[in-house]
Amino acid sequence: MAAVYRPAMRKDAHSLHDIRRRSILELAPPTITVAQAQAWAAKLTLAGMERKLRELEIWVVELDDIVAGWGAIRGGYLEGLYTAPPFAGRGVGAGLLDMLERLMRERGVEAVEADASSNALAFYIRRGYRANGPQTPDRAWPIAKAL
Repeated sequence: MAAVYRPAMRKDAHSLHDIRRRSILELAPPTITVAQAQAWAAKLTLAGMERKLRELEIWVVELDDIVAGWGAIRGGYLEGLYTAPPFAGRGVGAGLLDMLERLMRERGVEAVEADASSNALAFYIRRGYRANGPQTPDRAWPIAKAL
């Protein structure tokens, strides 16, 4: 299956919202409790995803015409990276992150910053990110990587 990367479109909102919600509910535990994952996912709305589509640069990765994940950037900030649970651990997130970093590097960004969830922290550390501060009250880990 060849990965196809493309900018997200308004019509992707439902799919991207669903991927984010399912990713949190199915992949975040056991690094957070099921109750914490449910509380996090309960805050997500379709309207919030539609707002992200207007305000951020969002890219999707498709495998055989199925949206397998998405990532969002704003300048030198990685605003989000989510993989649909059936595609987790298959290089989808890593490929998407590589593509987003390449875009930022081509635009002159020297370092990327992000807030990683506890379940994603090891993923980012394996890809050269370093902790950029203590865990925040909402359980995010500030991270950064020189490009």
